[in-house]
Amino acid sequence: MREMDVVGVRVEMPSNQPIVLLREVTGERYLPIWIGAVEATAIAFAQQGVTPPRPLTHDLMRDVLEATGQRLDEVRIVDMRDGVFFAQLVFDGGAEVGARPSDSIALALRTGSRIVCAEAVLDEAGLAVPAEQEDEVERFREFLDHVSPDDFESH
Repeated sequence: MREMDVVGVRVEMPSNQPIVLLREVTGERYLPIWIGAVEATAIAFAQQGVTPPRPLTHDLMRDVLEATGQRLDEVRIVDMRDGVFFAQLVFDGGAEVGARPSDSIALALRTGSRIVCAEAVLDEAGLAVPAEQEDEVERFREFLDHVSPDDFESH
């Protein structure tokens, strides 16, 4: 398993499909995952520290964990089959629950939990970005600084 950071979310053109981009903490591979507009908004809210007037589903999940004394230890992106990614939520008591990566990432950002990805998934779907191409990633980060969660609302 390789630890990952969330670079952010964006809408890919011309398909108008949101993606979340993860990056290896100690490596040069990136992992783009196509996600839904609602999940993109949830991830963007968490990254920007937006507190909605009423809790979103991922805020509710965090609050339930806190109220019951549970802790989400880590999120694992464990598999990819037919272009679909699969994740697991791993709790402090050892329990594991299958989940979509987008929901898992949104919850991890709210709980401060670690995100890891199976080496086999990175080998299959990861994109290596050599240091000399980092300026393109920097432009992506600048885009993220100016994007609003409202940009991910479905029209």
